[in-house]
Amino acid sequence: MSTSHDDTTQTTPKIAGAGLQLRVVTTSGPQMLSLPARGAVTLGRSEEADLRIDDRSVSRHHATLHLGETVQLEDHGSANGTRVRGAPVASGARVAVRVGDVIELGTVLCALAGSPVAPVAPAPQPAGDIVIEDPAMVRLHALIDRVADGAVHVLLLGETGAGKEVFAERLHRRSPRREHPYVKVNCAALTETLFESELFGYEKGAFSGAATAKPGLIETAEGGTLFLDEVGELTPALQAKLLRVLEDAQVRRVGGLKSRPVNVRIVAATNRDLEAEAAAGRYRSDLYFRLNGFALTIPPLRERVREIAPLARHFAAVSAAQSGRPVPTISPEAMRALESYRWPGNIRELRNVIARAALLSSGTITTEHLPLDKMRPAVAAPSPAAPAVSAPEATPLPDDLRDALSVVERQRIIDALERCAGNQTRAAAQLGISRRALVSKLEQYALPRPRKNREE
Repeated sequence: MSTSHDDTTQTTPKIAGAGLQLRVVTTSGPQMLSLPARGAVTLGRSEEADLRIDDRSVSRHHATLHLGETVQLEDHGSANGTRVRGAPVASGARVAVRVGDVIELGTVLCALAGSPVAPVAPAPQPAGDIVIEDPAMVRLHALIDRVADGAVHVLLLGETGAGKEVFAERLHRRSPRREHPYVKVNCAALTETLFESELFGYEKGAFSGAATAKPGLIETAEGGTLFLDEVGELTPALQAKLLRVLEDAQVRRVGGLKSRPVNVRIVAATNRDLEAEAAAGRYRSDLYFRLNGFALTIPPLRERVREIAPLARHFAAVSAAQSGRPVPTISPEAMRALESYRWPGNIRELRNVIARAALLSSGTITTEHLPLDKMRPAVAAPSPAAPAVSAPEATPLPDDLRDALSVVERQRIIDALERCAGNQTRAAAQLGISRRALVSKLEQYALPRPRKNREE
């Protein structure tokens, strides 16, 4: 696809209305409508509406945008409904809208565009749930900032819950396309028929129930970024259709006769090994190579142990803000338990655990607020690649077996210390032993003790 060149956070930002625009995509084509810095702007088909949208699916007085430090959308009991980020807006309710969010007024797709300013009070983290502590993550963020300026499509790889969606939005916000829409599509949540009509749009009469034409999400993302989450779940038929869009930089609506040019950058994400899937014939290799203009792998949380503590504090603060309660602290014992767990669900699992603990606590999160019944087996279980560090067996072992175990144990201690940057307390927690036992092991194997770490 061709590229036009065009920073906000994942959390709801305070934004200044000056410079904001509403991109409206109707059957007659897209148009950009300028918004004032403050005030209420009515949207509807009536000539009395501040922003008139001449489409049969839009009610005469459909909705109102409330502009100020934040932007909110209010529905006025519209006949065909209002949706923000795919979720329906109840009549009379107000929903926060961020730059790049997709708004549906009946069958008309809209998106808020423009340059938000920084929050009045800085958020606990620089970008949503991103914490930059681990050296590998520092390098990854620097790479993302460089890749963001380019035109190539980007493929984000990593386990479920590792933060691919947050990284995709960061890439968009750091790119020259940041003032244009950022549209998200969960490929795994849509059926084949629904995916095609949502992504490509449809013409009037294309199928039963298509009373009016509707632009697709690709057209809505014009000039911006289209994030395809779980792209590894696409069926072969959809893979072929997506490939055609990538090759031709054009999209044809369902039931349409003419293709329309589109200018969209694709950021795709998957927890599958697409290279292996393509080699095995289960995924189109030509689509894989198209998506893989630049691949970035996000490490799982268990490989970023030093980021667990700041992430946990951040989630505790977010949970407290949502419930209107004071921000809880996290006891040292609870933090050690968090850092010892392997987090198969990654950041998403950590967020849920902390949100639950924050609700149960009364000022301090302790181990009694953590789901230790679930966490303890993962903390204590030995690695399948090596036996856990433990005290010597009471029953004498053969010399050759004891020597082999000693070699493995010594190496596991060295690896744990390296992962924890010499922090003996954290290394001991990862090994499942006490700090005193770790010191004893260091002496036993003649390993130098790391310099005193202030975090200990």
